[in-house]
Amino acid sequence: MSHKELPIFVRWYKFLGWLLDTTEKFPKRVRFTFSSRLDNLALDILEKITEAAYSKDKVNILKRINLEIEKMRVLLRLCHDKQYLSSRGYEHAAKELYEIGNMVGGWIKERGGKTE
Repeated sequence: MSHKELPIFVRWYKFLGWLLDTTEKFPKRVRFTFSSRLDNLALDILEKITEAAYSKDKVNILKRINLEIEKMRVLLRLCHDKQYLSSRGYEHAAKELYEIGNMVGGWIKERGGKTE
């Protein structure tokens, strides 16, 4: 199975599209900080999912993905608190990050690793 067929890749790719469209609408004064940081973090996660698909050391990469998803949760919460992100947008993002986090956790367990 290619990385493009992995359910986690497909789900993250779709979330990434939503996120890029969303952060593009953030106020100009925070585009360099919040928008750039969120977009880069999300792109890093996409790269790591691809890397994990082809790596023998999947567990360590997946644990890094989990950490980066947690960072995204914190940043998105802050964006919501500062009203750069609507409640509806925040709920969508939180749900997606929860589901994708579960997928990463499942992949870790499948490989014999422990989620921390």
